[in-house]
Amino acid sequence: YLWQERYSSRARQRNISEFILMGLSSKQNIELFCFMFFSFCYLAIFCGNLLIFISIRCSSLFSQPMYYFLSHLSSMDICYTSCVTPKLIGDLLVRRKTISYVNCMLQIFAMHFFGMIEILILTAMAFDRCVAICRPLHYMVIMSRTRCHILICVSWAGGAAHSFSQFALLICLPFCGPNEINHYYCDIFPLLKLACTDTYITGVLMVANSGLIALVIFVLLFGSYVVILFTLRNHSAEGRHKALSTCGSHITVVILFFGPSIFAYLRPPTTFPEDKIFALFYTIIAPMFNPLIYTLRNMEMKNAMKKIVPSACKIIMKTEKISNYVFILLGLSENQNIEVFCFALFLVCYIAIWMGNVLVMVSIKFTQLVEQPMYFFLSYLSLSDLCYTSTVTPKLLTDLLTERKIISYNSCMTQLFVLHFLGAIEIFILTAMAYDRYVAICRPLHYTIIMNRQRCNEILAVCCTGGFLHSASQSLFITFLYFCDRNEIDHYFCDVYPLLKLACTDTYRIGLFVIVDSGLIALVTFVILMISYFLILYNIRVYPAESRSKALSTCSTHITIMILFFVPVFFIYIRPNITFPEDKVFSLFYTIIAPMFNPLIYTLRNTEMKNAIKKIWMTLKCLQVFI
Repeated sequence: YLWQERYSSRARQRNISEFILMGLSSKQNIELFCFMFFSFCYLAIFCGNLLIFISIRCSSLFSQPMYYFLSHLSSMDICYTSCVTPKLIGDLLVRRKTISYVNCMLQIFAMHFFGMIEILILTAMAFDRCVAICRPLHYMVIMSRTRCHILICVSWAGGAAHSFSQFALLICLPFCGPNEINHYYCDIFPLLKLACTDTYITGVLMVANSGLIALVIFVLLFGSYVVILFTLRNHSAEGRHKALSTCGSHITVVILFFGPSIFAYLRPPTTFPEDKIFALFYTIIAPMFNPLIYTLRNMEMKNAMKKIVPSACKIIMKTEKISNYVFILLGLSENQNIEVFCFALFLVCYIAIWMGNVLVMVSIKFTQLVEQPMYFFLSYLSLSDLCYTSTVTPKLLTDLLTERKIISYNSCMTQLFVLHFLGAIEIFILTAMAYDRYVAICRPLHYTIIMNRQRCNEILAVCCTGGFLHSASQSLFITFLYFCDRNEIDHYFCDVYPLLKLACTDTYRIGLFVIVDSGLIALVTFVILMISYFLILYNIRVYPAESRSKALSTCSTHITIMILFFVPVFFIYIRPNITFPEDKVFSLFYTIIAPMFNPLIYTLRNTEMKNAIKKIWMTLKCLQVFI
């Protein structure tokens, strides 16, 4: 209770909901030049590191520890620079550069998380080179694949520990005065400068956690390379040349990254105008030069890249060949009478889904309810319901009237992608609605500030991005599968597990990925949602009876939808790569039944929605009389 009271008092002191970024320059011509230059840099970073990642993963180089670490370093480069560069590029085109408090904290967390992982991976690469050169006979034993996995896991754990500690110190600081950050992104020292409290101890901890760690790792790295150079004097001229070439590229990357980092963080918590220039080195320049340094001076990487082009051509040819492939859907039942009954039932359901969700969207969009965050999200939930069920139901209805139910390979892959894309968006929107209810009930005085329209749009954009990443990852793995003789899918639509069952290759690892990417994400989201509603129910115990009744009514509708949607999803996806006849019945719940009940649940028990529907009805009547 004492901690909660202190946190609440700090939250009351923080009356800043957004920060103003001063950017790189105040001159428009310079900003326009920087926009073009950094757009090119970001494109080079993304393409270069992605090329390295693909070249290693799709070749025998992936079995070598050095290239295994390099592939992870390339992916971290993309993630790290993506925390800053897109926002910087966007801000260079606008006059007023703002960032919300929450986004500022998230940017700091993500930057330090990926930055520390990158530092630790560079350390692992130095250790790998040290073992390869100093103890070549024991190299394969010491740098086994298990050891490499452990080093990567340690890097991620170190990144999380470092970033969480930074985040925990910053999140408790009160900001009540000026909100102008003299930088192009949110960083520690500029924020400490704005805090309206004594930040001396926090600053010392930040120096120890960032600057001192960077210095110690830098010294260790250079120490390892000194040991390597000392050992090389006994090697042959060719061996020395190859080792020096590899180590030279590593040392260049280390200097580019660590030099500016040490300048930025290994000093008292003060800011200088030069910080922006130095920050460009470790946020943009170093990630851009990494692909050049590791490819132009490395013959193995060049050869791997040359092999990528023929491999890409083979994949295109394989795709063209398999695009003529056709799957046979076994449908819901072989009994014709049952199929006729199902056709009539699901046709009524589909009409009800369309009418109900369109009515909800129109009632919200053309009334004042659209200004309220809960109904803003509800309108998009209805839209995603319509799109989601339309990827499956029309095809199901037509198949119920035909004997031979077929779907082409391209249509199957499209259906799979769209289904998971819209389904993930729906899950994330439900999470956003739970967060909205939590803020409305637990922090009512700050509700309009926290859930402003800009925040709602940002949350919606995150939902769409999350849906795309989830769906793209699923579809990518399925696209590379080979299908030989069997083509009968024991389902009424294309889904992951029935397709894995037909593939004529080992799908064990892909099955595990599906469990993590679909089942585990759904389970974690469900647990988070249930915790949020538990906190809401805990907080409303002190409310008046009328307010409790309204809050319980709203939350109970959300919980009902969650159970209808999530429980069948758990049954389908949180299990090994197998299929059951019951899958079809459970799939009906989240593809047809849940989208049909959503409008009923949100309108029959909601007075505001009823009034909005009445207004729409009266308006339509007036228009009809006028016409």
